[in-house]
Amino acid sequence: MPNKFKRIDFDLPIPESLDEALALLKESGGSCFLVGGCVRDALEGISPTDFDVEVFGLELDEIAAILSTVGKTDLVGRSFAVVKLWSKGAEYDFSVPRTETKSGQGHRGFDIKTDPNLDPKSALKRRDFTINALQYDPYEKTIIDYFGGLDDLKGKELRHVSSAFSEDPLRALRAMQFAGRFGLSLNPETAELCQEMKREFAYVATERIWGEWQKWACQSTTPSKGLIALKASGWISFFPEINALLRLPQEPEWHPEGDVFTHTLHCIDALAAHPDWSSFDSETKTTLMLATLCHDFGKARRTRYVEFKGALRWTSPGHDQESGWLSESLMTRIGAPNALKEKIRTLVVNHHFLSSFVDAQPSDASLKRLSTRIQPAKTNELYYVMWADHNGRPPLLSEKQEKRLDYFNKRIRELAVEDEVPRPILQGRHLIEEGLEPGPQFKSILSKAYDAQLKGAFDDVDGAVTWVKNESLI
Repeated sequence: MPNKFKRIDFDLPIPESLDEALALLKESGGSCFLVGGCVRDALEGISPTDFDVEVFGLELDEIAAILSTVGKTDLVGRSFAVVKLWSKGAEYDFSVPRTETKSGQGHRGFDIKTDPNLDPKSALKRRDFTINALQYDPYEKTIIDYFGGLDDLKGKELRHVSSAFSEDPLRALRAMQFAGRFGLSLNPETAELCQEMKREFAYVATERIWGEWQKWACQSTTPSKGLIALKASGWISFFPEINALLRLPQEPEWHPEGDVFTHTLHCIDALAAHPDWSSFDSETKTTLMLATLCHDFGKARRTRYVEFKGALRWTSPGHDQESGWLSESLMTRIGAPNALKEKIRTLVVNHHFLSSFVDAQPSDASLKRLSTRIQPAKTNELYYVMWADHNGRPPLLSEKQEKRLDYFNKRIRELAVEDEVPRPILQGRHLIEEGLEPGPQFKSILSKAYDAQLKGAFDDVDGAVTWVKNESLI
């Protein structure tokens, strides 16, 4: 096996409170290395937020005692040998080198033994991917690479560190989210190991599955790479709603990009490249990415090759409604929260809203009704899902559809329904002022009045009262 060892000079910015802790540990005889995501992120030009430090030469209790002079500490399970430090508003993890021996099923089935005197290379062998097995020496300001992680990061390849990779089945899903986050291709040998791990899927806890999907959804820069890695690993078969999109044909006139899976890849990448994407919070990103992923699931059940407009074509009428319940199926499968599940369903079911207006723009009344119909989702969220769908069919770009999307986005903001529903104009107090006694009939009257308001029957209180009287409701 070729020697992949490298050491390069690198100045990784270290917070003052962490620098203080590192100095104290060194004075006490410890050797500290920053490991994992903080090193990888710094190399990618991303400001590190999670700092993990591996400390050699000191026992866990010694580390905890030293760190307690810097800030608040907490010992997180002796079996994992981690001390958490909170200092000056920041949180850091300090760990003792350890070895892990497979002793059972799933990602929890390990016997863990700490060894402060373990050599650094052996300590890193338990890590998943080479890009996560990079060490940073804060004293010498150098990055140490034993397994070729620097070359893999540069070459955009996701590769396992050692054969021990296959002992933790969760790593197959970690491959998906890392591939999406950093635009990586899964190494063929790593993909083979993932294939061998499929029998362990049943032992992966649902909450851990959700954790990886959530990271993929809200942190991916090239989400298509994540789904491609999922396919290469064979783990796409555990998500049949996605698997069914593979090789599912579409009409070339409308979808020159290829099958539904390919279309979906283009859509999710377009969404992540939208100019507004970086301004969204994690919840919004997760909602939009998963809704875009699910928007065409129904085509697997609705696609037919039939005569349409004088020619045989691939069509999938009603796939938007079918996609709704299939999105719920996937969200349940991956452990998504119920509230998120409902938001995604309403976005998916309504993603063809503009198709109802072939030769015209949607009316104000229809936009107002839409804002109530898609609750708990928001109208501006639907805009981004529709935008991603439109931009996921290269090289086809419909100028008419683009204009409709622009109008939709502009008008929902002018109507102030982009992130809330219209407030009811008619209130119970208005009915009382008209001499009506409070009672069960209020609910029916107010509901009918609100529906009429959304249709544009009136736009102020006087108009509402007049409408109610004209309808003989009071």
